[in-house]
Amino acid sequence: MNAKPIIYLIANGDLRASANQKCEAAQLAMESALNKAIELEGWTVKRAHGFRKEVGHSFIDSQKYGMEIFRKIPSGAPLIIAEAVWQYSHHILHGLMTHKGPILTAANWSGTWPGLVGMLNLNGSMTKAGIEYSSLWSEDFQDSTFRAGLRTWLRKGKVSHATKHVQTYASAKLPPSATRIGEKYAADLRSRKAIMGVFDEGCMGMHNAIIPDELLQSTGIFKERLSQSSLYAAMLQVSTADANAALRWLVRRGMRFNWGKNSKTELTKRQSIDQLKMYIAAVRIADEFGCATIGIQYQQGLKDLSPASDLAEGLLNNRDRPPVFHAKSRKELFKREALPHFNEVDECSGLDGLVTYELWKKLGWEPENTLHDLRWGRHYCGKSGGRMLDAYVWVFLISGAAPPAHFIGGYRGTSSERQPPMYFRLGGGTVKGVSKPGWIVWSRIYIEGAQLRFDIGIGEVVELPQAETEDRWKLTTPQWPIMHVVLQGIDRDQMMARHKANHIQVVYAPSKADARKGLAIKAAAMRALGMEVFICGTL
Repeated sequence: MNAKPIIYLIANGDLRASANQKCEAAQLAMESALNKAIELEGWTVKRAHGFRKEVGHSFIDSQKYGMEIFRKIPSGAPLIIAEAVWQYSHHILHGLMTHKGPILTAANWSGTWPGLVGMLNLNGSMTKAGIEYSSLWSEDFQDSTFRAGLRTWLRKGKVSHATKHVQTYASAKLPPSATRIGEKYAADLRSRKAIMGVFDEGCMGMHNAIIPDELLQSTGIFKERLSQSSLYAAMLQVSTADANAALRWLVRRGMRFNWGKNSKTELTKRQSIDQLKMYIAAVRIADEFGCATIGIQYQQGLKDLSPASDLAEGLLNNRDRPPVFHAKSRKELFKREALPHFNEVDECSGLDGLVTYELWKKLGWEPENTLHDLRWGRHYCGKSGGRMLDAYVWVFLISGAAPPAHFIGGYRGTSSERQPPMYFRLGGGTVKGVSKPGWIVWSRIYIEGAQLRFDIGIGEVVELPQAETEDRWKLTTPQWPIMHVVLQGIDRDQMMARHKANHIQVVYAPSKADARKGLAIKAAAMRALGMEVFICGTL
């Protein structure tokens, strides 16, 4: 009797033990369902690593441990990376780069822990690294689509998905007037150049978020590599009086801070003050080095020193924000301007965000933009702002860096809630709100074949009943800002098959027609900056 063929399975996780411990049960439940589906196809699953008592979980939690595990996996064996949680891609990227067997990334369709986000980050990182892989996702690993895809991968070593929603730039035949505007802007950017302030690269293992210097410099943007230790040192120089003035400004605008007394589990006023010191320090450093956009890593280094950076990030992305003054001259810095911030030092979002901000200003439109996690979604049928809606509605969610200009009610619709202790030991508040209904242009810069590529499309932000919004928050992360999005001409599986990142960039346009116009101008600008451009969905 022949033995069943073996598939090796690994579970990549977080660096933070608290997050891995909290997510262990969900990961094991996902693996159990996945394993049953594989075994029904006549294969045996061998998990390449187990529970470690000393850390209290069974995830790969470091690059060092990842290397130990890959030394035990036959290089030609079929390999599955099962993801129900956020993961740090660099923990395992080294092993995937030299693995010779077929690779499959698999995620459960759940918003509870960001497994879908983790898988998309790993996919984007492998795409940048030139690693061949396939991907599958499922709610329960029993549906016919998943089973058929799994069967194909087991038989052929790869599985593909339909991406008929994607057009090349040339085939989209965008209007010449938009092309001229975009090309003129690109020529101007390359001529005058700009500085991107990077407070330490490689946040959370996001290999896909680092743009090699030679690729970035070809667009006219150059990195100023800054240290988070410098940011922390600058925070210590910010007076409590200046931070209190910023807090009073926010309270007058109507922003709510949900303060408590237990700093371990609740947001405290002291945490908010420290976050505003970070905000002021970041603006001052950006002014000192001439940065047009900045990105704070936070998740390593600063997480052990200060509350979360998200309040600072959301304010930086908003034109209407507490004024910041030079420490000595007291000159107001970046007056009536946002300082575009790219959350988690995602340089692809930083480049996209700066271009978007400047283009939208030229067009006379609200230029505030942000990245979100492409977190999760489900079909919705019911009332939406006075009309009936029957569509797949995505949950775009980020840890707090969204600008209040995006929310229903602006600052009055904005609250700050304590970040989850599993990720943020020292607390700190978010910039939380529900994104206002309207039309957006979404996009993503990514790296494939050693060149910059750019996907862009339009979407409609819809208003859902409060009960539906609360349920979606409950199923994801209720402390974070949320955007309900219907993508135009793209279904769920097409989006998952194509998107090469955990993040997605969004900006509002005044109308649907303006969203189409903005898309065309931005696509032309990115093409003129040297990117290969693709139009996704219908216009």
